Amino acid sequence: MISTECVLCSRGIDHCHGSLVVHSDGTAECTDVTCIELEIDTHELVLECVQLTGGCTCTEVRISA
Repeated sequence: MISTECVLCSRGIDHCHGSLVVHSDGTAECTDVTCIELEIDTHELVLECVQLTGGCTCTEVRISA
């Protein structure tokens, strides 16, 4: 019988099923709203915000008049 349970879940390994997005100022956010540990080690997919389609507002250059 094939199990549909996550291998990391079944082994009790601390991890997150979301993707971690790291911003240019060093802050991070996860696509899983229940995630409370924003650590690189607990995420299988870690992206810099500039890799997101359309970029990120934190990387926009603001010009003041």
